Amino acid sequence: MKTKVLLVGIDGLVLSRALESGKAKTLSGLKDKSFFTDWKVNVPTLSGPSWSTLLTGATYEEHRVQDNSFVGHDLLNRPDLLSRAFYQDQSTTTFAAAGWPPLVDPAGHGPVIHQRKEQQLAYKHFVVVRDGETYGYQRIDSEITDASVYSLENFGADVNFVYFCGIDEAGHAYGILGDEYLTAIERVDGHLTRLHGAITKRAESHGEKWLLVMVTDHGHRDEGGHGGDSEQERASFVIAHGIGRENPQWKSDIEPHQLTDLLLAERA
Repeated sequence: MKTKVLLVGIDGLVLSRALESGKAKTLSGLKDKSFFTDWKVNVPTLSGPSWSTLLTGATYEEHRVQDNSFVGHDLLNRPDLLSRAFYQDQSTTTFAAAGWPPLVDPAGHGPVIHQRKEQQLAYKHFVVVRDGETYGYQRIDSEITDASVYSLENFGADVNFVYFCGIDEAGHAYGILGDEYLTAIERVDGHLTRLHGAITKRAESHGEKWLLVMVTDHGHRDEGGHGGDSEQERASFVIAHGIGRENPQWKSDIEPHQLTDLLLAERA
């Protein structure tokens, strides 16, 4: 039986704040019993370029996403993790849910996750699109969680991507040193708890093997904001936790553009 993958993207998370605060109990607990490494994302430390690299395995130079406008991108020729998993094995089912439109909305600047309308019509590819930029990520992250938990419990796609942006939103509005940022961390950790519970239940009840992977696209300056080349803005990490299987045996010096290939190899 092939390993099923759930990749959770947590935008703008400064991991050290989450761990030191005690507000991220699920994330901290998973880190301590999983594969873990930290790494540095490239400059500019912006969501568009960074998520494009993490989700496609292409470098900034290859996917040509320079900022959050996506002007001049080459994403059409840089298929994402879900698409590549399907092309690798066309029995693969995929699911994506995000509240930042460029990641999933075909009417937006991207999308980084290819629409693959034929597979959607064939019930092999499912996409949940929300707009946190308009309605706020506190509300939208909750909706994303509800939809994702339902999908995981009732469908259990082979390769899944779920994205949260409430922590990044708080970082921009309040900086990372105050209670607002920590409250956002605690809230998203609660969403992660539900996702972890859903796949744990599936692994036990269906005898499935799962790999839960958590990653962020960039950090934040203390006062909030990112895009530059400071250590804190470039700070990122990957946590990979096996459920019904062992943790992956990856090298500690992997780089962000290698994540997609590593996840596909776990499926092989």
